[in-house]
Amino acid sequence: MSGAVTSLWRHPIKSHGRESLDHVTMTPGQTMPGDRVWAVAHEASKADGSEWVSCANFSRGAKAPLLMAIWAKLEDDSVTLRHPDRPDLTFKPDTQQDAFLDWVKPLMPADRAASTRIIRVPGRGMTDSPFPSISLCNVASHRAVEQKLGCDLSIARWRGNIWFDGLPLWEEFDWLGRNIRIGEAIFHIRERITRCLATTANPETGERDADTLGALSSWDHQDFGVYAEVLEGGTIRTGDEVQVL
Repeated sequence: MSGAVTSLWRHPIKSHGRESLDHVTMTPGQTMPGDRVWAVAHEASKADGSEWVSCANFSRGAKAPLLMAIWAKLEDDSVTLRHPDRPDLTFKPDTQQDAFLDWVKPLMPADRAASTRIIRVPGRGMTDSPFPSISLCNVASHRAVEQKLGCDLSIARWRGNIWFDGLPLWEEFDWLGRNIRIGEAIFHIRERITRCLATTANPETGERDADTLGALSSWDHQDFGVYAEVLEGGTIRTGDEVQVL
């Protein structure tokens, strides 16, 4: 039994926008190219860009749901951000941080630590996992959550990298410790992804409008998707087969 890739996504600035791709080339031991290259540290953060640190050090959708409605486009060293409540912004995260901080300020709750700087760690994306990970999500599991809640949901709530369909719901949880092939690349499945309040926010509006965590808890867990490590690099395209090895 095998599935197929339905969509590919990257998030150039952690928690600040998503971008759809039709193909991507993976590198062993690395995150998806262009994914979580930068992260936005807040005033209470201990992040200095020298090493990976946990998500608690960054501004994110779990604390600031309006961030979930950002779209992003990465071109070379520039990022363009779109949000329904803000004018479009194109800037260079490495050198034009003030423009971004002014742009994002109205989207941040007044009772949360304010965003203060953008950081990057050379050589890896700032994923939620300590290791450079790729997140894999099952469309069948997403449909099950929709059915549980009785409404349509955007897959963008889950901020996954690689989406696939054609396999049973929660099939991905049975892959832990195994290898899978997608297109030219081979991945090792390392762990399930435990979800947070960010998934309750509508990616079109940034308003919290769906109890995704409550739906997941009906299966006695709060997990959606799995984290994988790239073992063998290569190009992946939408439509490529997902095969357990």
